[in-house]
Amino acid sequence: MIAAFDVVAVLAAEQAHQHDLESGVLMDRAATGLARAVVSLLQESRGQVRGAHIAIAVGGGNNGGDALFAGAKLAQRGVSVTAVCVATSAHNAGVAALLRANGRVVQWHEVESDLSQQNIFLDADVIIDGIVGIGGSGVLRPAAAAMVELINASGALVVAVDLPSGVAADTGEIAEIAVAADLTVTFGCLKTGLLVSPGSDFAGGLRVVDIGITDTLGEPALIGLEALDVVTFVPEPDVDDYKYRRGVVGIAAGSRQYPGAALLTVGAARMGDVGMVRYLDRGDDVAQQVLATFPDVVASGDDPCDSTRVTAWACGPGFAAAGELAQDDPAIDAVLRTSVPVVLDAGALMSVAGSTTLRTQIAQRSAITVITPHAGEAAALAAAIGLTTDLGRLALAKSLAQGLNVVVLLKGPASLIAAPSGLVLVDTMGGAELSTAGSGDVLTGLAAAVLAGANARGDIDGHDDAAVAVAAAVWLHGQAGQLAAAAGRPVTAVDVRDHLAAAVARVRR
Repeated sequence: MIAAFDVVAVLAAEQAHQHDLESGVLMDRAATGLARAVVSLLQESRGQVRGAHIAIAVGGGNNGGDALFAGAKLAQRGVSVTAVCVATSAHNAGVAALLRANGRVVQWHEVESDLSQQNIFLDADVIIDGIVGIGGSGVLRPAAAAMVELINASGALVVAVDLPSGVAADTGEIAEIAVAADLTVTFGCLKTGLLVSPGSDFAGGLRVVDIGITDTLGEPALIGLEALDVVTFVPEPDVDDYKYRRGVVGIAAGSRQYPGAALLTVGAARMGDVGMVRYLDRGDDVAQQVLATFPDVVASGDDPCDSTRVTAWACGPGFAAAGELAQDDPAIDAVLRTSVPVVLDAGALMSVAGSTTLRTQIAQRSAITVITPHAGEAAALAAAIGLTTDLGRLALAKSLAQGLNVVVLLKGPASLIAAPSGLVLVDTMGGAELSTAGSGDVLTGLAAAVLAGANARGDIDGHDDAAVAVAAAVWLHGQAGQLAAAAGRPVTAVDVRDHLAAAVARVRR
């Protein structure tokens, strides 16, 4: 698993190594790792290190110190290094080290007032962003913001120290402006804000430098899955398996107006490593289209509570147009009355947002409910339970999970999966190719299938287990998107659906 930590945990871990902190050992390890990362970048981009031009944007804290000491190490390798100090004072020992290595130190006000001096940034091969570290918060000061504007417009490769200046370390939020880095070199561990959008969009590539504090970090604030975590949710069948033992997923999706939602949801569920897919026939002729496309699917109009073989349900794709507060579809109530995990999406979510009765029913369920809102649906649900409208993505996901007693899959860049316990997982696989109509329907079918299989195996014991299973489905969905995009042509939801089998095969390998 990938683990990310909040500022409190990082500072506590550093204090637990107080001797190394006070002696400068931790800073030297950080600076060495940063310098090595820049060397690799220079070798990759220009073929050699000697003769390169490096500009360092320096703030007043230890973040600037890390950058200055790294600059000194680079200057010793024949690199031209100029540090521009935006604060009234910089890390004294770092400044001295850079000057001893024949580096140059100037003040930001000199650069800002002299256009020719701005070539320090414009002519740089690499800019190191050491303005603000994990202790920074809120809006950048005017001078720092002006420097960030120049960095972002420079065209140079940008390496952020620990995290891009302007990105909130614990939330990934950006007040007004932030450094758009090509690479972030972070020390000791990943910081939460590097994995949560919009911060993740500004971080570029990530490299963690071990500075010797991992033994005292404690519990992570955020978790991401890797292939070895995901493969446990799509195991190859055992020799004595049969369809019911592998799990049965029930699908209530589509309508006369949106029959395609049923085909996407059902088609994805078939690739979720279950033994059977059961489609709820709601008497609108969509079942005939589903069966004509997928002859292995079984359709029935029976009450979902009577479908005792089903081990998880998906409900809602294609029930109502986006943005509408849908009328309560009887299927939503029927599915929620079952005693197995239920994944609610799209029209079902808007019904929940508009119905106190449904929200109460969810809160009182003995089984797990998963909701899969995009930003607009999440806002409607938040308003329905009285949450403030200015929550960041991380806080919103956690608040909805606790307020509704559900697992929340907050879709979007770096999708978040939150359980009522406070457990939060983040997706690191999905890309922009997933931003296409119907992609959410595919994800809903896959998530329900993964839950159905895990529930049939007895692997779901509470919300936290369900959250990890949903995160595995999100990971596979992202992998399918990547495989679909590899051909270099535009990607549709049908493409994502049709690459799910290859995504499962890849993770098994």
